[in-house]
Amino acid sequence: MQITFSRWWTSVCDMANPLRGEVFRLYKNLLYLGREYPKGAAYFRERLKSAFMKNKDVKDPEKIKALVAKGDFVIKELQALYYLRKYRAMKKRYYESEE
Repeated sequence: MQITFSRWWTSVCDMANPLRGEVFRLYKNLLYLGREYPKGAAYFRERLKSAFMKNKDVKDPEKIKALVAKGDFVIKELQALYYLRKYRAMKKRYYESEE
């Protein structure tokens, strides 16, 4: 079995900071969810990048875990926002206004 440099480097980075993969997963998920953000994907991407850059120097594993948990909460809130927006659009199409 031959180990490529990229696979070796990934394993070395994971050993150096095991939470790196979780942070990367969180960033990718938020970036994906930001495509449908009401103010636009570019606005969301800028805010996301600035939030992650603000915390780039955090080294404490407990603090990183807390920040990842906060990010997971934001993911759930965004999913609820999108679900509610779709529900309101469907309701507007099929029901008369109640004015």
